[in-house]
Amino acid sequence: MAAKKMIRLRQVKSPIRRVKEQEATLKGLGLNKLHRTSEIEDSPAVRGMIRAVQHLIVVEG
Repeated sequence: MAAKKMIRLRQVKSPIRRVKEQEATLKGLGLNKLHRTSEIEDSPAVRGMIRAVQHLIVVEG
């Protein structure tokens, strides 16, 4: 089987003073503190979550 493609995310901005949905999305992506890194499987649902908080994270690969 082919290996699943992974995406590495890093949180660069705080969710303080943001709507609660964005904070919950960060937690769903495995990010909850600044400069934390999370590696998750690429899927359409994850891409939508990334798009919702793109101003708070950096996609590294």
